[in-house]
Amino acid sequence: MKLKLFLILGGIFLGAGCGQNSDTGDVGTTGDPSEAMVVRVEAAMNSGGRSTDDKAIDANRKPAEILAFMGIEEGMSVLDASAGGGYYTELLSAAVGPDGTVYMQNNQASAQRNDVAIGARLAGGRLANVERTDRGLAELGMDGQIDVAFAILTFHDQYNFQGREGAIGFLSAIHAALKPGGILALIDHIGMADQDNATLHRIEQSIAEELISQAGFIIEANSDLLSNSNDSHTLNIRDPSIRRQTDRFVIRARK
Repeated sequence: MKLKLFLILGGIFLGAGCGQNSDTGDVGTTGDPSEAMVVRVEAAMNSGGRSTDDKAIDANRKPAEILAFMGIEEGMSVLDASAGGGYYTELLSAAVGPDGTVYMQNNQASAQRNDVAIGARLAGGRLANVERTDRGLAELGMDGQIDVAFAILTFHDQYNFQGREGAIGFLSAIHAALKPGGILALIDHIGMADQDNATLHRIEQSIAEELISQAGFIIEANSDLLSNSNDSHTLNIRDPSIRRQTDRFVIRARK
């Protein structure tokens, strides 16, 4: 296990490159995650109680490596923003352990749309440290309480359908919820400037980074953990030839 952890973390930091430089230090400023955290996440990934649909996408999402890159530790309070059915919610629950808390946030429309999946995931209190939150980010009322906020494969819709103002509003609400020094973990499908990214459900990384900075964050690092050179960036993310295998940027930013 120690060798496996070494290889995982080595791959993370070899694949990480700095985004906009900060005065706080280099990529390692969040500290190395504990071996115990990685063990908990791997155990959750292989749990018999976890759905086969979730397990089928693990190889492409690399959740253990992503959580390590974002610096998740036991006892943290984590916000899974626009969590959908809660793929990351479940693994974050394992990562932060019984002394941590994960807030599974969806607005009312998304909560209704994903209600069956959410209900199945939380059935019987199987994720005891998860709090379901069916209201908008601006209505959370948890300013300065969150250690890390995840925004996974959702920001493109904020920008493409709500415009710059809506996208900055989304990020600003996360910024408010985070503690000073808290982390924004943002992952999305890479789009190109000459494409109709609204139709493709993609976003240019440069636009995402510009908006993240405008919302008051400092971008600490990027990672190529989820890069895929076979993605032409010209197909809708749900196209069968690329579905769940898109080229994705991974950003860690600090309040």
